[in-house]
Amino acid sequence: MAGEGESPGLFAEIEAVAAGWMLEFTCYALCRHFREGRTRDFERSRDTAQAIINGLSKIATHQMKTVYLCQFLTRISEGKTLGRRFESDQRISPLESALSIWKLLEEQSKPDKLHEDIHRLILIQAVAVHIERGYFKEATEVLERLFSESESNKALRMKLALIINGNNPDLPFLQSFSYNLLIDKIKSYIDVFLTENSTNFLIKAATKEVETKRLEATMSHDKPENTIETNNESNLETEQRFVTETFYGENLVYTIVLFFLKRWTWEEDSRLKDGVKKFGVGNWNKILIHYDFNNRTSVMLKDRWRTMIKKDIA
Repeated sequence: MAGEGESPGLFAEIEAVAAGWMLEFTCYALCRHFREGRTRDFERSRDTAQAIINGLSKIATHQMKTVYLCQFLTRISEGKTLGRRFESDQRISPLESALSIWKLLEEQSKPDKLHEDIHRLILIQAVAVHIERGYFKEATEVLERLFSESESNKALRMKLALIINGNNPDLPFLQSFSYNLLIDKIKSYIDVFLTENSTNFLIKAATKEVETKRLEATMSHDKPENTIETNNESNLETEQRFVTETFYGENLVYTIVLFFLKRWTWEEDSRLKDGVKKFGVGNWNKILIHYDFNNRTSVMLKDRWRTMIKKDIA
């Protein structure tokens, strides 16, 4: 069993294995939240996944697909937020960035119709999201960046060029390749991924923990009435422990990640206070732009500010 006397090298290996488990679990949760349209849970898992990825000393070959999928879904979720940027080249829109990640995912899998359909829909929607807003100049620029002069995409390129030149975003063609259809196709892809990854170590461990506690709670409720009355305090403690541990099981990775993340320093707290004073509570993204928080996210800033308020150190 690992202990205080273990070598730094051994612990580094242990940490890498645990981080791999957490990454797989978080990606699994991210996919489920995306498929079910649970925006807040998706954003929480997104930030957790990013924290884990940033903390990896290196990404193993078998982890590449998981990392790519997290990055891909993050970009797709922001696909219609035209001001959002993921690349150093500020011209690149979220869907253009998503397409580059999708190409990497395609390299990790055998080609099939679903991959081809998603690829085509991202190409079309990367242009269409600008057309829908009336941004025809930007749509033309995206078209020129994404579509080469090769014969394979010539017909699609010409069709989109005609739509842009006609200044008409409501053509049946775009409706046939809608953003909703893209999301549905991605959800189909996610279903396959979830099926293939349902045996993840942390999923199995957390599931077993929750099922055990539920069984214990059921058994305690099935005791004779006089036993329940004479042991009311004990049963109450059992129920409270069950609720606490069930919550822990369902949020296992989030809890572990928060444990492994670097503690907030005095300097970071000072920057956060200064940022709130300058930009106001709630403007976390703006504060992130102007201050260095060592790869922390806006959600982390918000949570830290709440903690500082509770501790009366804000």
